[in-house]
Amino acid sequence: SAKAAIIGRKTSVCASTERRQRRSSSGGVSYAAVSTDTTGGPAGNVSTSPAQPALYQINTRVWLTGISTSLGRRATLDDVPDAELDRLSGLGFDWVWLLSVWQTGPAARAVSRANPDWRREFTATLPDLTDDDIAGSGFAIRDYSVHRDLGGPAALSRLRQRLAQRGLKLMLDFVPNHVAPDHPWVNEHPDWFVQGTEADLARAPQNYCRVQAKSGPLVLAHGRDPYFAGWPDTLQLDYGNPRLQQAMIGELERIAGQCDGVRCDMAMLVLPDVFEDSWGIRADLFWPKA
Repeated sequence: SAKAAIIGRKTSVCASTERRQRRSSSGGVSYAAVSTDTTGGPAGNVSTSPAQPALYQINTRVWLTGISTSLGRRATLDDVPDAELDRLSGLGFDWVWLLSVWQTGPAARAVSRANPDWRREFTATLPDLTDDDIAGSGFAIRDYSVHRDLGGPAALSRLRQRLAQRGLKLMLDFVPNHVAPDHPWVNEHPDWFVQGTEADLARAPQNYCRVQAKSGPLVLAHGRDPYFAGWPDTLQLDYGNPRLQQAMIGELERIAGQCDGVRCDMAMLVLPDVFEDSWGIRADLFWPKA
């Protein structure tokens, strides 16, 4: 049905759960001028983007919720009408930036549904709120593969081709600072996360949590900005670990193979001075290598 966990039935709550998204959106869509340029694309052509291309930002979940309502069933990226892509091209845009396309998981969604402060915000927006309306944050990523409920990688590839036929380039998100609490690396590479102690958890419970990994119980940090409390639906990656940095370069390369440009969320958090200020851990520069 159109009312589904990953695609909430009310667009306003979908937008609310994207709480780290800029609040400039209206109906799940906004646009901005950007001064970036790339080369390549689905056909490997050199970019002819202008020096100041126009970028159209779309909250993918909200977008597909509207399409789902009109179709009477859950929509995927394959269901985006050609007429809508023609409209974007006709408005003079050069790029389409799709938010929240990556695979999320039940752990982060459960946090969103249980957090009392967030629920109050959601309920203020949607008085008849139910759990099915709370999809969870698209920035608590479990895997950089297109969410199965959006049609998976093949559906995104087809949409990218349709965009390219209209001269539109595709931008996707990379979230370098943190991942979802149920990311496979928790079991496979627990040393890739900022770890804490029981004393840390007692001193700053807003910034740490207990996690049960295959290796045993752990205290791990939530992803955070040094000036704010941690995001409780995330785990903080340890950029002081060179192996983690190399793994994240690999993730960035995976994303780059699926789009024409990448937007890096909260990119400053992995800068050495910011990271050390947040966690007291020295880290090498990441972005020049990436």
